[in-house]
Amino acid sequence: MIFSAIRALKEKGVLGMNRRNAEYIMRHNPRAAFPRVDDKVLTKRLAEEYQIPTPRLYHVFHHHGAIQDLESILDGLREFVVKPARGTGGSGIILVMNRNSEGFVKSGGEVLSRENLAYHIGSILSGIYSLEGLEDRALIEALIIPDPVFDEVTYQGVPDIRVVVYRGVPLMAMVRLPTRTSDGKANLHRGAIGAGIGIGSGTTVTAVHRSLVITHHPDTGHPVSGIQVPHWNEMLLIAARACKMTGLGYLGVDLVIDRERGPLLLEMNARPGLAIQMANRAGLATRLEQVEKAPLNIFDSPETRVSWAMKSFPS
Repeated sequence: MIFSAIRALKEKGVLGMNRRNAEYIMRHNPRAAFPRVDDKVLTKRLAEEYQIPTPRLYHVFHHHGAIQDLESILDGLREFVVKPARGTGGSGIILVMNRNSEGFVKSGGEVLSRENLAYHIGSILSGIYSLEGLEDRALIEALIIPDPVFDEVTYQGVPDIRVVVYRGVPLMAMVRLPTRTSDGKANLHRGAIGAGIGIGSGTTVTAVHRSLVITHHPDTGHPVSGIQVPHWNEMLLIAARACKMTGLGYLGVDLVIDRERGPLLLEMNARPGLAIQMANRAGLATRLEQVEKAPLNIFDSPETRVSWAMKSFPS
């Protein structure tokens, strides 16, 4: 029974974790390049060099002693994000929407005292949220004011768009939509929705929530399919350029759409998850094989890679 199920998935072109790791991550992602995506400070420096827009960086805490200057560092800032430089899965991220006499108002309405915010930054520096549990740095970034396109299918928080790229070719995409369960965070493991996006159309298709295919957002009740994503071609170009920027051949590129600045590179992942296949009801293996058989001239530039992908993966 198990073997027949595995065989059926292979026939549908579904990429499994073992094959992803052996044939794509280990073969195309040199370990020496991992810090370029695992370290958000380094990612920002590279993005600036390649003229790829990212959320504005206000400050980086390098050591505990700097926390005593927190008040002056945050002077005048009412909205901002606190995140670990080497965090993963949305852990350790705090979205501050406002501030009052009691402290800082988080995305869910909870007020965080100045003392607790300082303690949280100290926890980040101690490495509680870092990939290896080692000492880390804490970033203070500008809060993204999201484009209203996903307002009806978002519970608080900021939706982000994941594009899986192979050899600079965008293969598959989804938008991750925060829910009440995910506490306003765009993270599938915390309970966010993943809605597939057609590479060729830039329109949302099917969606998945906790491994179940759904049609409507569980909190807002609005349909998640049929939403046309703005700036789609521009986002695919950013994703296509990310492979050269990082030196990685198989990559997950996460973007957000700011209301004023448009598409911004949020972060990247050298080990992108596979749930994107469920969100699109399509297999990554089939598309990876198509790229490997593609004419060599598609790799001439990011524009030709994106153009080929949009024609090859219309939905």
